Amino acid sequence: MASKKKIHTDMPLGEIYPRLLRYSFRYKGWLGLAGLGMALYAGADTALIYILKPLLDGSIVDRDPWMIHWIPFFMLGLFIGRGIAGFLSSYGMSWVANRVVYNVRTDVFDKFLKLPAAFFDKNATGRTTAMLTYYTSQISGAATSAITIMVQDSLRVVGFTLLMFWVNWSLALITLLVGPVIALVVNLVSKRFRRYSVSIQQSMGDITHISEEVLIGQRVVKVFGGEGHEREAFERVNGKNQRMAMRKATTSAASVPVIQFIAAIAIAFVVGIAVRDTGGGVMTPGDLATFFGAMMGMMGPIKRLTSVNATIQSGMAAAGAIFELIDEPGEPDDGDRSIARARGSIVFDDVSFAYPSSEHDVLRGIGFSVEPGQTVAFVGRSGSGKSTLLSLLPRFYDYDRGEIRLDTHAITDYRLADLRRQISLVDQNVVLFNDTIAGNIAYGSLGGIERAQVEDAARRAYAADFIEALPKGYDTKVGQNGIMLSGGQRQRIAIARALLKDAPILILDEATSALDTESERAIQQGLDNLMRDRTTLVIAHRLSTIQDADRIVVMHDGALVEQGDHATLMAHGGHYRSLHDIQFSRPDAL
Repeated sequence: MASKKKIHTDMPLGEIYPRLLRYSFRYKGWLGLAGLGMALYAGADTALIYILKPLLDGSIVDRDPWMIHWIPFFMLGLFIGRGIAGFLSSYGMSWVANRVVYNVRTDVFDKFLKLPAAFFDKNATGRTTAMLTYYTSQISGAATSAITIMVQDSLRVVGFTLLMFWVNWSLALITLLVGPVIALVVNLVSKRFRRYSVSIQQSMGDITHISEEVLIGQRVVKVFGGEGHEREAFERVNGKNQRMAMRKATTSAASVPVIQFIAAIAIAFVVGIAVRDTGGGVMTPGDLATFFGAMMGMMGPIKRLTSVNATIQSGMAAAGAIFELIDEPGEPDDGDRSIARARGSIVFDDVSFAYPSSEHDVLRGIGFSVEPGQTVAFVGRSGSGKSTLLSLLPRFYDYDRGEIRLDTHAITDYRLADLRRQISLVDQNVVLFNDTIAGNIAYGSLGGIERAQVEDAARRAYAADFIEALPKGYDTKVGQNGIMLSGGQRQRIAIARALLKDAPILILDEATSALDTESERAIQQGLDNLMRDRTTLVIAHRLSTIQDADRIVVMHDGALVEQGDHATLMAHGGHYRSLHDIQFSRPDAL
């Protein structure tokens, strides 16, 4: 199956992190509460280590009665305060992180609605959908437990370090000499983490893409024996994902003992000095226990700070990819002209167009005009540019040269929403949503319309009989893309939707080509109602359905080669006559 351009990120960390923080800073109150909890938690841990000094020197050695009486209550109070502080920090950060993920997902989905068709041509659906699922989950991990560990354990390390300096500054200074070495190791590991995280995220997009294609096309896969091919394709991307994950896990697993070994060298060196009483004076048992308690207390936070780096780098890589998506230019909407209801006059004036990924024009110098209420049909062999041509009118793509005018004004002068409000579309590939039949007919801006109008549109589309025969009638769920309905039924729902919109311009893109003759005849009655009193542009495969069109435009290899009514074109004996004779198997076409 075809592969498409991969979404990746080259955005530097210096841009990603501040931008992610801006999402967090919308909730300064909750951040402040979480920060206070983290500070209190780190302070309580430092106080619990400090209490070793009065416990040993005052209670055990000197047998101070005040210490003996109050130390247990003091310790109990510290544990209670530590528990409250831990809850505040965890709950506060989780609240902020969930809101950040909610807002990021909302921004990504909003961007999906605004991106031009060219973006979706370049990027597979599975990879873009992964932005809302896998990528945002990576941000969630980086924004909750990871940030809590980063802040809370950093504060604990600071607290333990200050305590060590307070007990014996010279030994503390020796211990801190390993800090730059640890920082260097963490920096090297971070770069590898982020590189592997980007690869893992891309492979997850590939996994989603292949799975989606197989699920949608499972009938084709089965009939054409594609199981082996699809399994091999899936194994490739799944294997790459597994290899990248293992490299990331290996780096994480190796970095922790390396850092701990470096810290252990410092601890061993300090122990050797302390037991010889040469570390800045004689230390009491309480001093010694407090100093080494602080040193050992730092090992856990250092280990977690090193391990959590992988989660943070994954989150930053995901955030970078998401921000690049959000920064993608949306559909151009620079027009300032409003329009309530168009008359339906359309002019294509020397229009040329090339897809962004192509170096060659797929449409060249197209020119024709349509009067209000006329029906114009577009015919030609597959690949001649018919669908591309009509996709320019609602500005799914913008033409490169020439001009398209609606009611004498260039379509780029209109507000995009106003322009599209003038157009209804019935496509060969009907898109229905996993909603009720009524919800699919009264879709989008039609959602507030009364049920009676919905039912009237269904009757005019010749869909009422089969809808009312369903168990729940108009409230029947149609399933994903209308899987519960036949092709003809889906097509009639689409016609009812277009009738309900009542736009002055109608585009029919091979609306009946995939149907059998009986279904086509039934649907044609609905189409006749739909086409009445509106400008209609029809792409037709079966020439028998458009012989009564006011004008027929013949396309060939991206150019307009003929136009006129059926009789004129048949008499002319050109491309249209050739297409007609081939389709109707005329003997004189041989």
